[in-house]
Amino acid sequence: MTEAETIEMEQAITNLVRDFYAKARKDPDLGPIFNAAVDDWDVHLRVVANFWSKVLLQTDRYNGHPYVAHVKLPIELEHFGIWLKLFTETANEALPPDYAEKAIAKAHHMAESFRAGLFPFHDQEGRPSRCPV
Repeated sequence: MTEAETIEMEQAITNLVRDFYAKARKDPDLGPIFNAAVDDWDVHLRVVANFWSKVLLQTDRYNGHPYVAHVKLPIELEHFGIWLKLFTETANEALPPDYAEKAIAKAHHMAESFRAGLFPFHDQEGRPSRCPV
């Protein structure tokens, strides 16, 4: 990838993150969670852009663990589908197709991992649960 292509992709990633959170913050289900959890949106957007830069371009600007930042949020099972729908839509709008596909695959992997970590048990009907029966 040339330097110009890298700069263009970094801008696309910035646009992805900015546009996704603009949508998510307005969503009636996700908005209250994000708006209550994030104190400084400029910092948050930069951290998340660094995460996606690492995923998509193998940069080394992100060294954290996203799960840790989400474990204490009041996330419910239905939030995963909403998040994935908004993210998929925005990735397809903001990124070239091959990068959008990679980002969407990573988002699905993260959603499954987070769901398994946040809802490790099953209730009496077999639905994922945060608490053992």
